[in-house]
Amino acid sequence: MLAPIKPHNEAARIHTLHGLNLLDSAPEERFDRLTRLAKRLFNVPIALVTLVDSDRQWFKSNAGLDATETPRNVSFCGHAILQDDLLMVADAELDERFHDNPLVVGEPGIRFYAGYPLTVANGSKMGTLCLIDTKPRELDDEERGLLRDLAGMAEQELMAVQLASMDELTLLSNRRGFKTLAQLGLDACTRLGKPATLLFFDLNDFKQINDLYGHAEGDSALKTFADVLRIAFRESDVIGRLGGDEFVALLTGSSLVETTAIMARLKDILDERNATLLRGYGIRFSVGQIEFNPQRHTSVDLLLADADEAMYAHKQALRQR
Repeated sequence: MLAPIKPHNEAARIHTLHGLNLLDSAPEERFDRLTRLAKRLFNVPIALVTLVDSDRQWFKSNAGLDATETPRNVSFCGHAILQDDLLMVADAELDERFHDNPLVVGEPGIRFYAGYPLTVANGSKMGTLCLIDTKPRELDDEERGLLRDLAGMAEQELMAVQLASMDELTLLSNRRGFKTLAQLGLDACTRLGKPATLLFFDLNDFKQINDLYGHAEGDSALKTFADVLRIAFRESDVIGRLGGDEFVALLTGSSLVETTAIMARLKDILDERNATLLRGYGIRFSVGQIEFNPQRHTSVDLLLADADEAMYAHKQALRQR
């Protein structure tokens, strides 16, 4: 058996997956109708919508299988998300990747597998829509096209979920998406005894940009700042736009030295963008920095409130200068 390798963008992919807030969620008709339809159309005993997490594949929709998840290292879908098109295994017993896989030699006795990777807006592959049979078979071109169409419908549902937690202008997490991801990060830091830092950004004189140059230019400034945040921070950091000109970033497991270095990099990148764009104004910000205290910050909201207060104090100090 060959266990699937991790995609090159694994950290960003897992970040995106957790931001959907679908793992371990209740069944939903919009996904279940797709697996029921796939099972009937292809006359297979099992059809699944899978989500490939760090160490497991979890079934968001499950037609025909008793299990709710399997380890990732034995999953067929872990292989499927490594490619852009259909992964089809006509006979798993004849495939070196799967011939001695416990899902092949044991229950459910997989012989045939066909799965299309499900890709969301940022290019990350979340999982698959897949068919499983206990006897060997193939899909002809028409059947492949039909399965591709069903997978496209599943992708649309995933993107609808993603848009509900994403800011449409900057493509960062919105308030809802950020709070969901940040709470996961804080819970992990509490459990592992690791530090976390929240940075709360507010753009300086943003109203003047809108007033002098128009709202389209204001939107451009917001997108530019979002791009700078993406570049400056690590893939494991949670970045979001709370609304208006307010942005946040949660750094987990980072020391004060690392946080200072990231902030210095952010300022350098922003200065370079300001010098390059020559828009007649410079994008500047105030920031509040708060270290996570599990005893005081029992929720993301409490941490945000402290960081917001620190940001306001920084903004007032800049004005007094």
